Amino acid sequence: MTIPWLTLAIALPAVGALIVALLPRGQGELAKRVTFGFTLAVLAVVGAMALNFQADGPRFQFTETHVWIERFGVHYAVGVDGIALVLIGLSALLVPLVVLAAWKEQQGTEDEGKGYFALILILEAMMIGVFAATDVFLFYVFFEAMLIPVYFMIGRYGRGEGRRRAAVKFLLYSLLGGLLMLVAVIGVYALSAQAGNGTFLWSELVGSDGLLAGIDPATARWLFLGFFIAFAIKAPMWPVHTWLPTAAQSSRPGTAVLLVGVLDKVGTYGMLRYCLELFPGAATWFVWPVVVLSLVSIVYGAVVAIGQSDMLKLIAYTSVSHFGFITLGIFAMTSQAQSGAALYMVNHGFSTGALFLVVGFLIARNNGSAAIADYGGVQKVAPVLAAMFLIAGLSSLALPGLSPFVSEFLVFVGTYAFNPVPAIIATVGVVLAALYILWMYQRTMTGPVREKLAHISDLSLREKFAVGPLIAVIILFGVYPQPLLDVINPAVEGTMQQVGVSDPAPELGVDQADGQEGAGE
Repeated sequence: MTIPWLTLAIALPAVGALIVALLPRGQGELAKRVTFGFTLAVLAVVGAMALNFQADGPRFQFTETHVWIERFGVHYAVGVDGIALVLIGLSALLVPLVVLAAWKEQQGTEDEGKGYFALILILEAMMIGVFAATDVFLFYVFFEAMLIPVYFMIGRYGRGEGRRRAAVKFLLYSLLGGLLMLVAVIGVYALSAQAGNGTFLWSELVGSDGLLAGIDPATARWLFLGFFIAFAIKAPMWPVHTWLPTAAQSSRPGTAVLLVGVLDKVGTYGMLRYCLELFPGAATWFVWPVVVLSLVSIVYGAVVAIGQSDMLKLIAYTSVSHFGFITLGIFAMTSQAQSGAALYMVNHGFSTGALFLVVGFLIARNNGSAAIADYGGVQKVAPVLAAMFLIAGLSSLALPGLSPFVSEFLVFVGTYAFNPVPAIIATVGVVLAALYILWMYQRTMTGPVREKLAHISDLSLREKFAVGPLIAVIILFGVYPQPLLDVINPAVEGTMQQVGVSDPAPELGVDQADGQEGAGE
């Protein structure tokens, strides 16, 4: 009997959310325990999938296809390649750590966080579903359904008086992108029907013999834009990024981890999977506009981050810069750059997740203040917290030996092979990253201890277990990234084949060329 791994991974948190929601009032502690248990079960299922995934096997594995709405060619179709697998693994790892970190955040509230933890489980089901979907309509359903739990996690369970406004802003931006994408999804179905078989199955739409192979180039470009704008908002890219800093500032740190660490990756994943492979001709036509937008995102996000006085907004703006590196790698159209971009998605989730969690622990110790000016000298009274903060911050600036460095290096190398100019401009983001991270650390952790911080406690055992695994994987994959690249690289090769591009041939110097000619004679 074949185990439906992906369906199990999607169903477990959905069932857990229902159980938590049905618990009677006054059972907040039980709700947390049930939530944590279900997230560990999901992590175990995803771990089993990873152990059974064959890097040298078929591109898509653990596939399931069942007719959902036969009349419109809609299927419940799921499957993962290496890129989807590592992103599902990222989701499965972050969620239980967020639950641990948020264990005491909702104490004293009306439902003691029962609703918040149920929303976390619903969101986990949606996140796994969106990365696993191999039917365009099913992907769209998960893509839009994720908005609901996030809206309530920000608007109801967020921080400060502006949380409802931030939730509405997030919703409006996302709905705008979703509507444009819906038009494009309908267009995809109409074109496939004209080709003889109306379907949303990704496998039947892509490739030189796919149902979208012969569509008019102008039509393909419009459909590409419908998908791309939705993904650019989700990512987010400049200039449709403004919802993210507001949402991050008004979110609980755990919500911010899932929002920036996983949900935003849906945007870049969608570009790599759907924009490039459904519309390869349009994707190559839009390469330079996207490269320019990526460079603007890199520099703009880093410059604005330097001027922030709120730690949560600062981290959010750094992510705008980091996502610029990811989109740059995707549209450089080289295998090294795309492998680096896919790896960057995972490593950014680790580093930003750790940074948000540590900042959240710090904020909780200072009456909920995220203002940098309210801190100073923390390393003297909470050295473990300061050490975790430093490692997470150094990983965010891609220090060699920590996992984001490998990703960034591959993006630079692959982009340089595509064209040296964007690679050189992108290095500005590296320099600025060192400035905004180290300056934030200096202002919050060093110097004299502020009087109101003199008696704060260091990280508790629970908090160490919440952030410790992220620090461990940041170091592990910084030293030995090969396990991740072994599963990512075949998927990237498949993408490049579908798009019809290949790595540029290495340029030979004059002496090498003369030597080859001599050898030929």
